[in-house]
Parts: sequence; structure tokens; C-alpha cells
Amino acid sequence: MGGERTGWHIYILECGDHSLYTGIARDPGARLLQHNAGRGAKYTRSRLPVTLVYREFAGSRGDALRREAEVKRLSRQQKRALIASVALPDRT
Repeated sequence: MGGERTGWHIYILECGDHSLYTGIARDPGARLLQHNAGRGAKYTRSRLPVTLVYREFAGSRGDALRREAEVKRLSRQQKRALIASVALPDRT
């Protein structure tokens, strides 16, 4: 997951039960590893494995928190459309 810009990102994970989890991190790739090692959010710990399906550069932590709140307010269908709009090269 190299090539990520410096600053904060928002990311969406697809959990093992097909639910979606949205969060922020400076390094989404490293955060994904934490989630899959059971050291992430309580929500994802019981829904492993998780896969990174979306990431977006946000810049500052404040901008990332605002964008995270926007994305969390989207319906599942709207989140799926957002995910489909961006092809991650390392998404399987």
C-alpha cells in the first residue's frame, strides 16, 4: 500500500461479514494491518478479516474527521457507489 501521501486519510474497510467500517489514519496500510491483527477498533475485531476497499487523502486531521463524519452519514448504497468510483490498485 505504498505511495500514500503524508497527512491524514479516510478509509473504508469491508469486514468479514460484509459490513463496512469507516475510519481515519495517517497510514491506511499500517492501520489495516493493525485491524487484521485484532488491534484495531472493537467493531472490526469481531468481524475479521477486513479488506481496505477505499481510501481518500484528507490533509489535516480536522479535515479527515469532517470527511469521516460525512461518509459515515451515507447510506450503505451510497458508500458502495463511493467505493466503486475509485479503483484501488491493490484491492482484490
